[in-house]
Amino acid sequence: MKPLSIVSTVIIAAASLAACTATTTPRTDGQLGDSLKAIKTQQALNPNASGNPDPVTGLDSRSAKGAMDNYHESFRKPKADTGSSFSTGSGTK
Repeated sequence: MKPLSIVSTVIIAAASLAACTATTTPRTDGQLGDSLKAIKTQQALNPNASGNPDPVTGLDSRSAKGAMDNYHESFRKPKADTGSSFSTGSGTK
């Protein structure tokens, strides 16, 4: 190969690689992460809840544990199927 063609090949290769590193979405790159921050902020019911010294009202620990145990047990032993409420009118009574 001629030295001129080698130099031109290197220049073209360098320009091609430089084009790959250029960003084509500067507007969206600047907004990266904004939607996640907005969603996290919107999910907070009361952002100032940590400053409230009043105790939380609700179930006591024994009742809450019993409710959660019943809930978990309902998945281990599902209730017996009582049949379908859909009727075609062709069954016996």
